[in-house]
Amino acid sequence: MKNKGWLRVTALLAMLIPVGMISILNGCDLPLGQKTTTDKQEAHSASPNSRYHISWTMHQNVPVPEDAEMLKYVEDKFDVDLDVWNLENNKYESLLDMKLAQGAIPDLFRIRQPQDLLKYQQQGVLAEIPVDMLNTYAPNLMSVIRENAPAYENAGMIDGTYYGIPVINPTNIYRTPVVFRQDWLDKLGLSVPQTLADFEKVIYAFTNDDPDGNGIKDTYGLSSEGMNVVFGAFGQIVFADQLYFSIKDGEQVIGALQPEMKEALQYLRKWYRDGVIDPEFITGENKGSYKHLSHAFINGRIGMTSMGNYYHWIQDGDYVDWSYGSNGHAVETPVQSTFNVKELTAKNPEARVVFGRPFSGPYGQRGSKGYDMLMSFTAIGADAVKEPGKLATILRILDDVSANPDPNEAATLALGVKGKHWTWTDTFPQNMVILPPYDKMFSYQNAIGANLGMTVPLKQTGRREQWASTLGLDQDGIYNSLEVATPSLAKNGAELIKLKNKAYISFITGERPLSEFDDFVEEFLAIGAAEVLSEANERVSD
Repeated sequence: MKNKGWLRVTALLAMLIPVGMISILNGCDLPLGQKTTTDKQEAHSASPNSRYHISWTMHQNVPVPEDAEMLKYVEDKFDVDLDVWNLENNKYESLLDMKLAQGAIPDLFRIRQPQDLLKYQQQGVLAEIPVDMLNTYAPNLMSVIRENAPAYENAGMIDGTYYGIPVINPTNIYRTPVVFRQDWLDKLGLSVPQTLADFEKVIYAFTNDDPDGNGIKDTYGLSSEGMNVVFGAFGQIVFADQLYFSIKDGEQVIGALQPEMKEALQYLRKWYRDGVIDPEFITGENKGSYKHLSHAFINGRIGMTSMGNYYHWIQDGDYVDWSYGSNGHAVETPVQSTFNVKELTAKNPEARVVFGRPFSGPYGQRGSKGYDMLMSFTAIGADAVKEPGKLATILRILDDVSANPDPNEAATLALGVKGKHWTWTDTFPQNMVILPPYDKMFSYQNAIGANLGMTVPLKQTGRREQWASTLGLDQDGIYNSLEVATPSLAKNGAELIKLKNKAYISFITGERPLSEFDDFVEEFLAIGAAEVLSEANERVSD
């Protein structure tokens, strides 16, 4: 019963805390028979008298104060000093790399992009994580990984050595939504488009027929994130912070190089020339602050997007969930709008949004961007293993804050103090309810130093996820078929993405003729993509 209670409470924690606010752990190859040498095991597990100073990186939307209440709770529990590195999530890699260049390596090392694991291992900033130590000092964590993420058990191994604990996001079964301004569609007498031809009619109307009714020609059909749904109508994803691969005729291919992208670019090029695409698409839809906000959509510039995730687009009353009522008890109430919708309706109370299925292309293909199930890695910094016993302590803390088997303690570590930050509902099965004023605070868990751990890969059964399922968001996702970098991708990936984006922008704006698409493909292959493809397909054959 205790284990079942923990599984239930963990799933509820993942439901209550948006995925953007918490990491989600997952499994690597954990062969139980693998052992390190006796000397190494004793060195790792020895406990000196000194109090460990442990530097810690994590997902953050707001900084964690040094004197944060729950940070001190964990420090006192394990007799350690925790130094949380406040690295802004939007700039995480650049800020982390700056620290590394200065010689500072975090003890608990969050690797936000899975394809960076090999890069950091090659830089020598990661420690080997002995699997027997994981099983000994993080048993609850490892148990859930093996039971719920077997397909990813080998993901964190490099040349047979374990370097990263894979972070698997169970809610990434839901693709990015395709969002339209419902009030604009209604005003113009249009329906949610089902085909690429329908979509073209809608975005021209959004641009030319004054959908906001202000008498000024200041609206557009789409911007950069919406373009991925256009590419999806031809089976690929192009604009992302990694190269998207797909399987074609049994081989790995890079989506942006496929010949059908020329046809997709013809549409985008025409739309840009006709003024249907927001000319600011080059700088993206987000203009700062929380990275999943589409300011172009919020500010009424565009009427369609595919930005963020489903929980960034909840409208008032989309489903019923628990909240803390004025009577001092938890009550079931209609949910309130979140993130993009909240910002949109604050500016325009009459605005409404609607989700549509990704529209189909000329060959029956459709899809929007799917975030990788393998979301990130948690690793151990190379310097952490230089102090005897420190690795064992880090793993014990990680196990406790990520997979504590006691429901009350798990909720405390994730949400704060019971009765102050949260409480249980009176009904069974019990749900957790965030108390005022924290229920209205953005990322309050960061502000109090809670939620230091990683979410385990459990099936999500909360009402928010049930709502997402009713919308069909678990269908029509286009996922990257190469989740972990090859050596050449680790080396050349940043340059390849830069060249790909530059070329596509040039094709869309007309700066470069589409007749040069094949030249772009040859350039791309020559600067390293050919080697990447060779390595990727060697991995497939293995």
